[in-house]
Amino acid sequence: MRLIVSNIIAIFRKELQSYFASPLAYLVAAVFWLISGFFFVSILLGPDGIIQQVAQKEQMGVPSPPVDVAYRLLQFFLGVMGALVLFLLPILSMGLYAEERKRGTLELLATSPVTNWAVALGKLLGVVVFFTAMVIPLLIYEAIALSAANPPIDPGVPLLAHAGLILLAAAILSLGMFVSSLTDSSILAAILTFALVLFLWVTDLIASRVGGPLGEALAHLSLLSSYNNLVQGVLDTSSLVLFASYIFLGLFLTAQSIDSLRFTRR
Repeated sequence: MRLIVSNIIAIFRKELQSYFASPLAYLVAAVFWLISGFFFVSILLGPDGIIQQVAQKEQMGVPSPPVDVAYRLLQFFLGVMGALVLFLLPILSMGLYAEERKRGTLELLATSPVTNWAVALGKLLGVVVFFTAMVIPLLIYEAIALSAANPPIDPGVPLLAHAGLILLAAAILSLGMFVSSLTDSSILAAILTFALVLFLWVTDLIASRVGGPLGEALAHLSLLSSYNNLVQGVLDTSSLVLFASYIFLGLFLTAQSIDSLRFTRR
């Protein structure tokens, strides 16, 4: 057991170091920060932003219920972030195994003493931690903006909402890792991952069109509805189970995909 843990930590450190040394990873982070910052300012202070809408209603004397600006800001902003990661995370996950396959080292990895589960888990932890590091600047300027909220927002709400963003990212990256293990083309892996995740994102719409038992089954697969539950501050056990299931599924399928190379080599 100790050996397995040490192997996971070693692979995790190697994978994390490779991201902090990758120009592409820094480019993805820069795009993420630029777009997220733009939307944050637009949602808060733009012409159609939350503060402007509240001010216009007050000036016009329109009777309306009190607006929790901090909560609405958090909900709208993280809703945008959830859509943004659909495009960016497949780029982070596309090289997790595709580059190994392209260099011809994947077969060596498959036949090494390290278990495929340990390799997959170490790689996934590395990319998830890198994404978490990308989220930290968001937390800083959100904290600055939310500190002025009156009444102050319950700290449990933003913590749960950002935990939802990390879980969403982990689920996407886990599935992307599996797709990456199937091809030696990083670009193809990114495209296929995006298509798969987009399908899981819009299953609510598909389920409403299909209806019946099949529609209900598809609705339970939706990443969007589970993510929205957490963003809204609802600690829904079914949402946590869904994300955990996608993470485990990605790890399992990746391990099986790499294990098939072990038998092919024999």
